[in-house]
This record gives sequence, structure tokens and C-alpha cells, in this order.
Amino acid sequence: MSPRKYEIIEKNRGWDGYFKMDVYRLRHETFDGGESAVLQREVLERGHAVAVLPYDPVRDEVVLIEQFRPGAISVNQQDDDMPLWLNEIVAGIIEVGENATDVAHRETMEESGCKIIGPLEYISRYYVTPGCSSETVTLYYGRVDTTNIGGIHGVKDEGEDIRVYKVSAKECFSMLQNGQLCNATATIAVQWLMLNRDRLRTETSVSDD
Repeated sequence: MSPRKYEIIEKNRGWDGYFKMDVYRLRHETFDGGESAVLQREVLERGHAVAVLPYDPVRDEVVLIEQFRPGAISVNQQDDDMPLWLNEIVAGIIEVGENATDVAHRETMEESGCKIIGPLEYISRYYVTPGCSSETVTLYYGRVDTTNIGGIHGVKDEGEDIRVYKVSAKECFSMLQNGQLCNATATIAVQWLMLNRDRLRTETSVSDD
């Protein structure tokens, strides 16, 4: 049976800025039934995010965004094959008083100019990097109409400069296989689309008849 018990000995806020960092001293039950040594671990309190895969099953097109990511700077300096401007899907942080579906609709409009058609479809919720951060992502599929999609979007007051573009589903799958979607959220979403594309197109054809 997997361990379940842990003890927080001490917890302090080490940094309280745009991001928050908590410093823990803790111990936990081990797989052999014993107890770990006292560990000190820093945890980034990032908040929780929502991501949306905007896909038009009628035109068989995926909406992607491209934007600069400061977290990629040190990686790019060591390996310039890793980009600073990332190809992504829509995503945003859940603010106080919002729920996940509120954020999905808001961020899809702000970041891509798309309005979601009909209900969202839940894909998954997962930890981003639980070794050092509390952040989770709740991932949805949102049906959109890609007819007039494109251009530069984002909230300027928040420093967002987001290029919006659309690609065919097949081209999107090739981007994943070629390493052009080098972030976990886009990877998970596009792999899900690979498995569910035929179903989504069939369901849309039936519902639009």
C-alpha cells in the first residue's frame, strides 16, 4: 500500500511577490513503513491554471498562439534549439472569485479572439511540476469557428503580446511530432485531439444536421 501520512514541522513564506515561495520542513511515511528524514523543500505557490484547446471540427483546424516566455531564457542560452517564443494553446490563471469554466471562456476570448461554441469538454487536471510547485492545470476542449481567426491578441496592460494563428489538425499533429510544441499543456491537448478528432467531427456533423 502506498504511503499516506506526512507531517509539516514548519512552514514559512520565503518570497511574496508576483509569485509566492513557501519553505517547508517536513517528514513523510516511506514505502517500507518507516519515516523519512526531516526534509527542507521550497514550493512555488503559482496558483492554478486553466487551458483550452480551441478546435473547429467543421474546418478541422486548431487555433494556436505564440508568445515570449521568460522562463525559457536560461534554457535557450544553453541550447538555442529551444525557443523563447513558444507555440501554445490558450491558458490563464484562476483569479479569486472565478471558477475554471469562467477562466476558460475569458482566456479563450482574450488570447485568441475565439468564442467557445456550446459546452466545454473536460480533458484532464494534472500537476505541472509537483517536485517544486503547487500549480495544476485543468484542461478543456472548446469548439470554435476558425473562419476569421488570426492577428495579435492579449491584454496590453498585462504585457501580453500574443500571435494567433490556425493550422489544420494534421499540421498540428506534425508540429507535435517535430518538437514544435515543446510544452506539456499543448502536448497533452494535441495528443488528446489525436485520439478524439474523429469522434468530435462525427458528433459535430450529427448535431449540425
